[in-house]
Amino acid sequence: MAIFTAALATILQADGGAGTGAAPSPGFGELADMMGNVGPVAIFVLVVLLLASLYSWSVILGKISTFSKATAQSRRFVRAFRKATRLQEIAALTGEYSASPLAQVFEDVYETYKRQTGGSGPPRNLTPLERTAQTAASTAVTALERRMTWLATIGATSPFVGLFGTVMGVVDAFHGLGTAGAATLRAVAPGISEALITTAAGLFVAVPAVVAYNQFSARIRIFASATDDFCRELLNSLEEMPQRTQAPAAQRPPAEMPREAERSLSK
Repeated sequence: MAIFTAALATILQADGGAGTGAAPSPGFGELADMMGNVGPVAIFVLVVLLLASLYSWSVILGKISTFSKATAQSRRFVRAFRKATRLQEIAALTGEYSASPLAQVFEDVYETYKRQTGGSGPPRNLTPLERTAQTAASTAVTALERRMTWLATIGATSPFVGLFGTVMGVVDAFHGLGTAGAATLRAVAPGISEALITTAAGLFVAVPAVVAYNQFSARIRIFASATDDFCRELLNSLEEMPQRTQAPAAQRPPAEMPREAERSLSK
């Protein structure tokens, strides 16, 4: 790269007195000229980066929509869960909160509870319910992580794909310099334009993917924490069910719902 810089400096010194007028400001015309001088290798690199950018933005926009729905529906589900007095009431509402991982966990746990008790009365064994809650929480978080690896892959590899185009542009610049027989800017301009365009394209694709991956990873950790809190509160509520059943109706405390989950989602 130092040799390339020295050669470019020599060319600029040689062309320094070629013109006395002011250089035209870059615009769309100059960009179109640069694209017109791009070789087949650079075009292939740009097409690959374009496809990667389109896919990464489809993942980003899809995740934004998914996380927004999951957050809003989880908050509403928590409020509905806190107001309900029976599990059957909450089970009838889970279909309205299909995007919420908390509702998915409750639905799986409730299915296991119904197999034990038929839908009423205290659970006979909490161990299967705990296992179901853990499995459901893991499944819900895994669903939120879907296609996240593609964002990480695109963010990590796009600069190197652009760097490949940069190297090939430098090779073309030196090839043009050798075939021209004279150190002129016109001889190396196509190669330099390829190097600059592919480098910028690689960064343009990588930066949004990396930023989105980091932000989405933080949101997934929040959902995982809220889901774990909800699992504990739901299991505690089921464990306390025999005590509430034996208490007189006038003395039964209101159902305690997952306040920790609600606090986690508000982060």
